[in-house]
Amino acid sequence: MTRGRGFSLVELAVALAIIALLLAGALIPLSTQIDVRNSADTQRSMESIREAIIGFAQANGRLPCPADGSIAAGAAGAGTELLAGNSCAAANSASCTAINGATIPCWVVPWATLGTPETDAWGRRFSYRVSPAFADMFANGTWATTTPAAQNPVCTPTPAPTGPTSFALCSLGNIAVLTRSGTSTTAVVSGAALPAVIISHGKNGFGAWLTNGTRLNPIPVGNDEAANANGNTQVAPPAVGYQSIALYSRTPTPAAAGCVDPVPPATSTAPACEFDDIVVMISSSALIVRMVAAGRLP
Repeated sequence: MTRGRGFSLVELAVALAIIALLLAGALIPLSTQIDVRNSADTQRSMESIREAIIGFAQANGRLPCPADGSIAAGAAGAGTELLAGNSCAAANSASCTAINGATIPCWVVPWATLGTPETDAWGRRFSYRVSPAFADMFANGTWATTTPAAQNPVCTPTPAPTGPTSFALCSLGNIAVLTRSGTSTTAVVSGAALPAVIISHGKNGFGAWLTNGTRLNPIPVGNDEAANANGNTQVAPPAVGYQSIALYSRTPTPAAAGCVDPVPPATSTAPACEFDDIVVMISSSALIVRMVAAGRLP
């Protein structure tokens, strides 16, 4: 009678090694697929937020003010716009100032006011920057943005818009969205700064506000993701022509040793720093077209 021969330990080890390699090969694409899906879901959420913001402007004559990202979900004021009198609240909340200092805003999309998603696909709140001229109420009569520098050219509409519309055909924003190519930095939208920008801080989430009212560490410093998270970098790009808040939208970039993201007009030949933010912009032209269609502007 012939007895069957089993597998040796060496053969079993080789078989297990092959199975492990095959599983690893399958897991890498799965991880990539999850990242792609999260990015696509976040992009769709941001597009719906942009539509809600423009719809708010068509109904109210102005863009919504941001919400306070340092207020935990479920607490009083969470997700509601920070409207103080006739304009967006200039001062941060006590909790925000304690975390950031006085110069860094904690502004996020006012999801409760707009009825939009609170977070991106990674569970972090969307940052939101809005230009004063587009968010002030009609009573202010501030057609031109004046911070961080005066709009150029100055907006003096004739006739002036009628209430409740708070901005004019000649109003410009104070937000410049920049991108990088080699050592050069250029404005994504040439010729004018923007009324508003929505930002997801991507998979790494550095500096994003969480639903419990804290920020995800590490909070970036001195790079393009820091500019998007902190909102206190200023530039005067030639395409815009006056001092504006600098935000960045560029090709996703992995972390690199010795990286540098210089603030224009400075340049550097060092590799660009890690970047995975997703940026959606609201331009003056797109907003004004919709306002005209709604009968809010002549």
